[in-house]
Amino acid sequence: MAVASDVAGIGSAISTANAAAAASTTGLAAAAADEVSAAIAALFSSHAHEYQVLSAQAAAFHEQMVRALTANAGTYAAAEAANVEQFLLNAVNAPTQALFGRPLIGNGTNGAPGSGQNGGAG
Repeated sequence: MAVASDVAGIGSAISTANAAAAASTTGLAAAAADEVSAAIAALFSSHAHEYQVLSAQAAAFHEQMVRALTANAGTYAAAEAANVEQFLLNAVNAPTQALFGRPLIGNGTNGAPGSGQNGGAG
């Protein structure tokens, strides 16, 4: 979840910067009253509009990525927990495995119910 919130924060900062830049870049006034100045201002303004369109598409993609990270955080946490569980089981079983050739936990068979018999090796 921390990664998803970090990525969301990055997206928020980029969106804020894009919004701040939009007003000053999309509505450029010509530097002078001649045709060349007007054409250059229109060109820059056109590029700024295109940038804002692409920026909006990137923001939408970014939001999808944040949702995917958030949705998969539980799966990742479960996988990590399973890895830790196996590590601990191996640590507990190592001495018994070395002494008796079989683990202490998880590799035996149950005795017959009500018979008083011990379980056998798995």
